[in-house]
Amino acid sequence: MTRIQIPSETFTSPLLNKPLEMYVFLDPLCPTCWDMQPTLRKLQVEYGQYFTVRTVLSTQLNNLNTVCNFPNANLSSESFNISKVEHSVFPSIAVKAAEFQGKKAALRFFIKIQEYLFLKTKNVTSFSILQEIAEEVRLDVDEFTRDFLSNECARSFQSDLSITCEMEVDSFPSIVFFNENIEDEGIKVAGNYPYEIYVQILQEMLYEKPEIQDPPSLEKLFDRFHSLTTNEIASYYNISDQLAERELKKLLLLQKVERLLLPNTVLWRLK
Repeated sequence: MTRIQIPSETFTSPLLNKPLEMYVFLDPLCPTCWDMQPTLRKLQVEYGQYFTVRTVLSTQLNNLNTVCNFPNANLSSESFNISKVEHSVFPSIAVKAAEFQGKKAALRFFIKIQEYLFLKTKNVTSFSILQEIAEEVRLDVDEFTRDFLSNECARSFQSDLSITCEMEVDSFPSIVFFNENIEDEGIKVAGNYPYEIYVQILQEMLYEKPEIQDPPSLEKLFDRFHSLTTNEIASYYNISDQLAERELKKLLLLQKVERLLLPNTVLWRLK
């Protein structure tokens, strides 16, 4: 953990009546970022009343060296077909493009990228696969494609890269915590740590022990996160995996969720 000064006002936003703000730096292609998702979700479920989250998308710097300037490409040329192109920076840019159709849409898209990559082992650096993901999460695919190629999307992604540089983040995942006292330093945590470490940081930043809030209903959890594992559900409600699966099967019978049997895990997804 390192302490940093609050960056310029360009990179800070109102805390919306919550005492803390978390900047979460993620790379969709990073396996550790995927591993960290249950921890982030549990923090939001148990202590979300104390903080707002700002997700900042980035990529390893060496991935940026060969990025083509697609907004300036000749899209009218018959030889240009974005669907046939792939690049390691595409997933991050694609999430920014999905964001033009709403924050929830971008979250669903980000989660689906990680599922495709880490559970289905698909090549998410291919734009054709990203279009497939956009269709699966019910985005307007034509609008998504136009936004991906737009100057506005490029500027949005560049803004995230600028924040990454401003806060001197050079590894993923990283989280930077700020409280509402502008005289206090922020706390930067690089890597994925046990859940209790993040709770301890919340307590340090709040100057008091945070209170755990009760989890919402299962249906509201799925509406928020879209897909969850049995183990995550058991953790949120402090119950056994067997009892969690029993409750999940009730939603399955009501056709509110579907169960996906994937290598080494069972994923439950909102229908």
